[in-house]
Amino acid sequence: MGSVAGSNGKNGKQKTARDMILSLGLISLAAGVIYLFIPHDDSAPDLKRVDYRVELLTARRAASYPVAAPEGLSADWKATSVRFSGENFDRWHLGLHDSEGEYVTVEQSTQKPSVFIADATQSARETKVTQRIGDATWTRYEGEKYDALVLREKGSTTVVAGTAPFDRLTKVAQALRTT
Repeated sequence: MGSVAGSNGKNGKQKTARDMILSLGLISLAAGVIYLFIPHDDSAPDLKRVDYRVELLTARRAASYPVAAPEGLSADWKATSVRFSGENFDRWHLGLHDSEGEYVTVEQSTQKPSVFIADATQSARETKVTQRIGDATWTRYEGEKYDALVLREKGSTTVVAGTAPFDRLTKVAQALRTT
């Protein structure tokens, strides 16, 4: 009787190992088939356009400075985020995306300029380059994440920053209106 049990033990272990390998193969095959037939899109998701008119009116009533927002930009510009925080130095934020997927943000605040600019520009550094836009002189900032145009005015600072090149940042800055 002892020899029968011994021979079944070795054969049983081989069957168990073989069954595990077959099961693993079937599971891998099923996963591959599912992957092939389930649609997957690796492109960036389509960003939802937001209407920022209500927040803009609220900010213009509440802020201690003239709140700026772009007017007259072409339809390829899409507003994707907006917020105003009166408790946070009257901070205004409007995020935009262009048709090329570049991001531009308009930021304004009464916060200490050095602190606000560092935050709004993602730590970009001030250059010696300035440019005239309308009646104002803006200073260029360059950084690893964002480039920016900065306008320091009495009582507030305006930053137009983002991943877009300076010509697109300038286009947004030119479109800013406070009324």
